[in-house]
Parts: sequence; C-alpha cells; structure tokens
Amino acid sequence: MKRMLSFILTVVVLTGVMVVSTPGLLDRVRLGLDLKGGFEILYHAEPMDTGGTLTRASLQKTAESLEKRANALGTSEPEVTTEGTDRIRLKIAGVTDEAEVRKKMKEPAVLTFRSAEEGDAPGTFSKIELVGSDFVEGAAEVQRDNLNRPEISISIKNKDKFAEITKRLLGKQLAIYLDDTLLSDPPYVRAVLTDGKASISGGYTLDQAREIADTINLGALPLKLTEKYSQSVGATLGKQSLEETVRAGIVGSVLILIFMIAMYRLPGVLASFALILHTWLLILVFVLADFTLTLPGIAAFILGIGMAVDANIITNERIREEMRNGKGIMSSVKAGNKTSFRTVMDANVTTIIVAAVMFAFGTGAVKGFALILIVEIVLSIVTNLYFAHWLLTVLVKAGALKKPKQFGVKESDISAL
Repeated sequence: MKRMLSFILTVVVLTGVMVVSTPGLLDRVRLGLDLKGGFEILYHAEPMDTGGTLTRASLQKTAESLEKRANALGTSEPEVTTEGTDRIRLKIAGVTDEAEVRKKMKEPAVLTFRSAEEGDAPGTFSKIELVGSDFVEGAAEVQRDNLNRPEISISIKNKDKFAEITKRLLGKQLAIYLDDTLLSDPPYVRAVLTDGKASISGGYTLDQAREIADTINLGALPLKLTEKYSQSVGATLGKQSLEETVRAGIVGSVLILIFMIAMYRLPGVLASFALILHTWLLILVFVLADFTLTLPGIAAFILGIGMAVDANIITNERIREEMRNGKGIMSSVKAGNKTSFRTVMDANVTTIIVAAVMFAFGTGAVKGFALILIVEIVLSIVTNLYFAHWLLTVLVKAGALKKPKQFGVKESDISAL
C-alpha cells in the first residue's frame, strides 16, 4: 500500500507541476534568429595598422563595441560572441534595414580626443588632437586620486606631441569621443605634460571611469572587420519554421507514445510519462540556463528524444525476453533493467564523448547542437533509466503488475523452465 501511495503521489505531483508550469516555460524560451527572424554576420578581425597585433583583449573589446552599436540601432537583444582568435559573430533580431546594420557594424570604432576649433559653438569640439593609435596599448587604467575619487591614467606614444598639445590647450577642455559620440563631460588640461602620461578626472563614478578606460584601450587597438558570412531570416519565415517544427514534433511525439503504449501496455505508459518528464525538464533547463533555441538545437532535441525512446524500448524488450525465458515478473524486471542499463549507458556515454568533441572544436550552430545533445542525454539517463526503472519496480513490488500479458507477452510465448 505504501509503495502504491508513493507511486501515485509522485505521478500526481509531477503531472500537476508540468501542467501548471509548461505554458509559462514555453513563453520564456529564447528563440534563435532562424525561428523568429533576424540577421547574422560573421566577421574576421585584423589590426587596422600594418604590423599591428591582434590580442584576445582587443577582440573582446571590439565585440563589446559592436554590441553597443547594435543597441544604439534600437534592435532587440543583440548577441555578440567571439570565436577562435580572430572572429566575431553578431546576431540581431528584428532587423528591418540590413544595409544600415552592415554599414554601422563594419566601421571600426574611432576614438578621438578633440579640442574646440575657433568659431565652434559652445560645447562643440571639432579639432581632432589625438586618435586611438596615439595611445599605448592597454595603458588606460582606473586609479584613485588623493581624495579617493576615480580617475583614468593614460600613456601617449609620442611624448613631444602630447607636450605640445597640453601646452597649447592649457586651461582648456579636451573632449573624448567614440565615433561622433561625446563620452563624458570634457576634462580640462591643467598642466603641461612632457612625459607622455596623464590622468583624466571629472567627477566620474567608478563605472563611468572603467567605461572610459575600456574605450581608450579599445581605441588604441582599432580592428578592421571583414564580413565572411551572413544570413537573413524574415520574421514571417522564422514564424513559419517554428510552427511547422512544433507541429511535426507534436505529431511525431503522439505517434511514439501510442506505439509505446500499444507495444508494452502499462510499462509503455510509464515509459511515455518518463519521456514527457524528460521533455519538460529540457524546456526548464533552456529557461534557467538562458539557452537560445535554434533549428540545429531542435534537431538535437529530436535526436535526444529518439535516443530516449530507444532506451525505453531496449529496457522493455529485455524484460519481455526474460519473461519468455520463463522467469517470474520481479526477476524479469530486475534482470531486464540491469542488462538494459549497461547497454543504454554505453551508447549514451559514447554519444556524449562525440558531442563533447563537436563542442570543443566546432563553432556557432555546431556548438549549440552538441551542447543541447549533451544536456538531453544527461536528462535522458536521469528520467528514462533511473526514474522509469524506479516507477516500474515500484508497481511490480506493489502488486499492480502480476501477469506477463500486462507487459505485452503472450502465455504461449513463455518457455517452460
């Protein structure tokens, strides 16, 4: 009685949680560009100056700059990631003018220090005094002044040039621009600096100071971006792909569940419940880990479900084989679970190894496919091996499964011991 009560309680609670939470989870799954429409570009990065070096830091800073530009275009949640040592992938949803995106993204970030030209309106700075390449690479750092206020220390390559500029602009403002955007209130030149070093202060917060320092370091390492690959998916096409994929998935899943129940009777019902739980847990992982669902991800999703179905079929077939050999119900379930466990685990472990190699050496969609496949297999081991085996064992011990025909085994197929 206690076993049956624990079985019923487990099934009812899990069913209730899945029914109540599934609509909300589905709404929170983040869709990729191929499912909701958008624009994707893969860039190859190289130094702007001949003989310049391309570092991991400069690649990351350039990616951050691209993300800021994408946000400035008013796009929805741009995704910018670095790949390898010289590539940046940009994904933007809801793009209406691809030509404008290409133009804005491809232009290198231009850092300039500007002074007011004669005739400039108040607050206007049109004369370029320094550009990004004038700064020492990575030299901009956030420090504290005597009053513990944040300030940015910088180093200039040409000391004489910097000395001339600070002498000419003594007591005047020197504005900092990224492209044509003024970064902050222009600081004043308060001394003639002859050693190529200076400190920029202006009542900045710590975050503002760090942002300015990062921008200066980025400007000292301007990168040229060359478009290597791009794809565009219209919102209508993306919606159609999603609807057709979901429809196909529902039809396929229903057919699988019907097959499992028809073939294996009550154990097939338990296996179907484990499959549904497996799918729900995968959706939960997508939401909690903030994964992006793409068409390759759906392919991994379907492949994983196929492997989960295979695991249940192997288990039930081994149990039925033991029954046909004349063993009792409990003995058949124990032996079938044990032998099928080793077979299924071997298959899952080898698949995880292959997926791990794909994730380590692949890029873009290949990595996404591999990661989802790994997660899917781990969840399948938990639900379709351990949990499904536990449910079946509980029912057998509770006396709910007493006859071979409840497993789809005919009496005439059982061999006499």
